[in-house]
Parts: sequence; structure tokens; C-alpha cells
Amino acid sequence: MTDATALPGQPRGQVLTGPATARAVNVLAPNASPMTLDGTNTWILAEPGSGLAVVVDPGPLDEGHLRHVVDTAERAGRRVALTLLTHGHPDHAEGAARFAELTGTKVRALDPALRLGEEGLGAGDVVTVGGLELRVVPTPGHTADSLSFHLPADRAVLTGDTVLGRGTTVVAHPDGRLGDYLDSLRRLRSLTVDDGVHTVLPGHGPVLEDAQGAVEYYLAHRANRLAQVETAVEDGCRTPAQVVAQVYADVDRSLWPAAELSVRAQLEYLEEHGLIQPPPL
Repeated sequence: MTDATALPGQPRGQVLTGPATARAVNVLAPNASPMTLDGTNTWILAEPGSGLAVVVDPGPLDEGHLRHVVDTAERAGRRVALTLLTHGHPDHAEGAARFAELTGTKVRALDPALRLGEEGLGAGDVVTVGGLELRVVPTPGHTADSLSFHLPADRAVLTGDTVLGRGTTVVAHPDGRLGDYLDSLRRLRSLTVDDGVHTVLPGHGPVLEDAQGAVEYYLAHRANRLAQVETAVEDGCRTPAQVVAQVYADVDRSLWPAAELSVRAQLEYLEEHGLIQPPPL
């Protein structure tokens, strides 16, 4: 068995429903799959002693899960006062409208189509509820609307799908762009260096104890994949599917469709930077 401290980001063992930091409690959605890992992590955030809570990513439209989130907050003596979304993928956001009905809350997100209420979220915004402070960090790349939330009191950051608790994420081309994603990883690295963030509360997978190590691993992984894709093109691969077959040969084939999205984003990035030529029409 591999020691977790030797893995990228130092994952904290098994993914469980329960407390993760002094202010963050996870409720794991029952939607495990190769793409969602153990399932979606729905985060309940509250200042110790406060009767108000914020929920980040209610998850899929699963009535049992949504009610479990409400019950978990209420058992701790808290009322859900606000719902936030890291991005609009269904495994994070599909249940948001129903969750808003159950809790009477507004839903704030970067994408206006996902909001319930007039207030959105953007760079530099600070969300405060019941003494809890969350700072909005734009982290596009996985999707164009991806956000992270910096929880300074716990020296933690909620990353949605930008950084996962296990493995690496997909750059969901064409909405996701690799250049944006690399910039977002550098932005998260700055949080670890300049703001003392050491814990990642991801959208899937276990909590990571070494935020800087996780981000550095992601940056190195992306650089390595780019080099592999460039080599595949030099070797004669002409379509994204051909690149996937060469570069992701050791990856479960059920994940190849997702890998092809990242390959398309990488090919676009390499073309934009003049490192490869577009394939002939």
C-alpha cells in the first residue's frame, strides 16, 4: 500500500461525509463513477458557533442527497443561508435549483444562467455569512466558469474540479482552455506561497494536506502531457483520437472520451503558441 504522504498533495485517506476543517463539513453525494471518483463533495461551511451556513456545490439532482445536506446542517444547529457553485457541470450544479427550494436560499455563480437571484460571483468578491469569510478566486480552464473559494481562516481553498483529491482533471474543450487552466494553477500556487493556503477541499476525492505540492504536481503533469502530445504529432498522429491512443495508452479506455477533450485543448494550445502546425484540411 502506498503511503498517502508520498502521493501528490498528501491525500487524507478515504473520502467520508463529515468534518474536514474547523469550518468545513463534507457530504458525499451518491454519484460515484470513473469521472466523479467517490462522488461529488458537497461542502457545508460555517464559522464555529454560528447558526448560519454556506453550501458549495449541492451536487446532482438527487432528493435524498439534497435533504441529507440540509439535515446535516440542521443537526449542527445551522440554517443554510446561501448556495454557491464552483461551476455548472451537472454533478455539481444540477441539484442547485431544488436545493434552493428546500432551503429558501439564493444561488450565486459566475454563469448568470446558473444564478437564482440577482447577485453573481466574480474576481475579488468576498462572501460573508454569519462571520464566515470566503474569497472568490477565478480559476477558469476546466470550464470557462470555474471558480475556487479561498477560506482564509482555515488556510484552505475549495477547488471544485480545478484540482481533484486524486488523479488529475479534464480541460473540457472547447469551453475549457489550457492556457486559462495553467494560469489558474499558477494563481492557486500563489495562494499557497503568499497566503499560506495548505489544504485543498476538492470537488471530488479526498482532502489534500499539501496544497502547494498538489498544484506543483498538476503543473508538472500538464507540462509532461504537452510534451507527449507534441511528440505524438511529430510521430505522425493527425487526429485527437490518434493522439489519445498513443499518449493515454496506459489509461482505462472508458476515460478516453474525456482524455480526448484535454487533448483537443492541448493541440489548440500548441498551435496557438506555434509549437505544432494545424493539420491539413
